[in-house]
Amino acid sequence: MGLSDLLLAGPVTLDGGLASELQARGQDLSGRLWSAQLLIDDPAEIVAVHASYIAAGAQVTITSSYQCSALALELAGRDPATAEVLLRRSVELARTATVAAGHPEVLVAASVGPYGAALADGSEYRGNYGVSHADLVAFHAGRLEVLADCGPDLFAVETIPDAVEAAAVAQALAEHPGIPAWVTFSCADAATTCGGDDFAGAVAALRSAPTVVAVGVNCTAPEHVLGLLQRAAQVSDLPLVAYPNAGRTWDAETRAWSGVGTDVVPAAVVRQWLDAGAAMIGGCCGLGPKAVAVIAGVLQRR
Repeated sequence: MGLSDLLLAGPVTLDGGLASELQARGQDLSGRLWSAQLLIDDPAEIVAVHASYIAAGAQVTITSSYQCSALALELAGRDPATAEVLLRRSVELARTATVAAGHPEVLVAASVGPYGAALADGSEYRGNYGVSHADLVAFHAGRLEVLADCGPDLFAVETIPDAVEAAAVAQALAEHPGIPAWVTFSCADAATTCGGDDFAGAVAALRSAPTVVAVGVNCTAPEHVLGLLQRAAQVSDLPLVAYPNAGRTWDAETRAWSGVGTDVVPAAVVRQWLDAGAAMIGGCCGLGPKAVAVIAGVLQRR
């Protein structure tokens, strides 16, 4: 069963935050590579987190490749050539987890994080990197080529801060017509991406991207999601995706989330997102297996 079949069967439950759950399990992710560090140090922990989300009801699990790129490894003082090994490992670990959890039918979405994630300075929440379109296309194309060769069920292009990067990654995605993708933006409020673009305009610009089959928002405070979904529905007929964070603020200096947030999105709020057109719902940073279980419970009753 592929993504289109899963969507036809009803709303889809996604997994939750990978790095935040690794931290909850006692892992130190303070380094530049964030969750990708565990691809090197403790792959079994990544499998365990994937399995915990599948046990909570996730129908799609997102790989640990978000922070993994040749640029990220180079900036972290490691051999950039090892990026290919780690990208492949991320998909293998997710597949292993689906089998270990007794649900091999769970789809594996290869995470494609933004250019800013490689910089490890919070740029994915600002955008406007000052990098050329060609360089952004090349950055994404290299990772996509490796990930595509691993046979994921889809690409999860996530935490994109602006329309400029969305256009670049859409161009790179076009080289892999056999693999569907969703593109989700990080947003500052209910109308604007973190890079300052009109969210509806950024979503509308993806309508002509041939492999983009769903659009939406991730790693954004839950209180903004309803308004963002409503705006997206006005400009796109594509299925909508929502997997917010816990509502806290990322501190790039301490490499930690701060402020008041929530560990679970109330069922009533999840139902509002469904009514606004969300077809896939999960969690991002700070929303763990407990949050996914609540989401799954709501979606399974639809």
